[in-house]
Amino acid sequence: MARRRQLDLDRASLLVVFLLVPFALYAVMVLWPFAQAVTYSLTSWSGFSPDKPFVGLDNYTELLGDATFLKAVRNSLLLLLILPVVTLGIAFAFAVLVTVGGPSAGGVRGVRGSAFYRVISFFPYVIPAIVVGLVWAQVYDPNNGLLNGVLTNVGADGFEAYAWLGEKRTAMAATIGVAVWGMVGFYMVLFIAAIQGIDHEVLEAARLDGAGRFRVARSIIAPYLSGSVRAAYIYIGIFALDCFVYVQALNSTGGPDNSTLVITQQIYTTAFTKADFGKACAMGVVLALITFAFVGLLRLARLATKAGRA
Repeated sequence: MARRRQLDLDRASLLVVFLLVPFALYAVMVLWPFAQAVTYSLTSWSGFSPDKPFVGLDNYTELLGDATFLKAVRNSLLLLLILPVVTLGIAFAFAVLVTVGGPSAGGVRGVRGSAFYRVISFFPYVIPAIVVGLVWAQVYDPNNGLLNGVLTNVGADGFEAYAWLGEKRTAMAATIGVAVWGMVGFYMVLFIAAIQGIDHEVLEAARLDGAGRFRVARSIIAPYLSGSVRAAYIYIGIFALDCFVYVQALNSTGGPDNSTLVITQQIYTTAFTKADFGKACAMGVVLALITFAFVGLLRLARLATKAGRA
């Protein structure tokens, strides 16, 4: 009897420590602030007064007719479509190169100096994002920037004073390039760790059967990394929907014709420049709903894939 009571006490303690306490922290740190944001989105609160006049869904109605906000939504969705694909594609290619892309003779190994490449590729990720953005803003500088200087020295005279962040046709591409540069090293290391979990005998057998590096990457490594890729896609997709620091450091005003303006920038401007926290919270709720929809669609796609295989 005493032993049973002890087991029940241990089970209850485990439940409290590993379930109730974390859930309480999650409720206080995440659920409650989100509920507050939803509540404030139904008001015209300025953020600097105790008065919070209730306006219902007026903020959301105004957002539907706000051309600037809709442009920010389109830009955020564009980042969501492009940034994960480019970043994860490059990270996967680099991970394959430094793990199985070495000489075809001998054991399976990466290219020469692969350990050095791992360190160098991860280095941008450990630099604060704001520093990365500010450094690249100087690289893109039309008059004294490194990029235009290099292009001019190799004979591309058309880039002598080209404003990469000041031209509508290149501003978003330049911004995506910086984000990719800053993030690709982390996902490369993530994929390397997953590839190292593959049985080397499988890779050796594929090589003996005459499979080339591309075939090994496509038929063996890619299916094995599918779980890691899905998780990485969710993380970087959420990052793409935020992407505030990089965009703010490169183009704090939203770029030419708001070509790089994203939702988080518009939230910041609406709240702290226009002193309209009610509408800013409504924008935050819209961003949260887009994020939930993104994760939900990925989950549905995964379930559909499992059902198709069954």
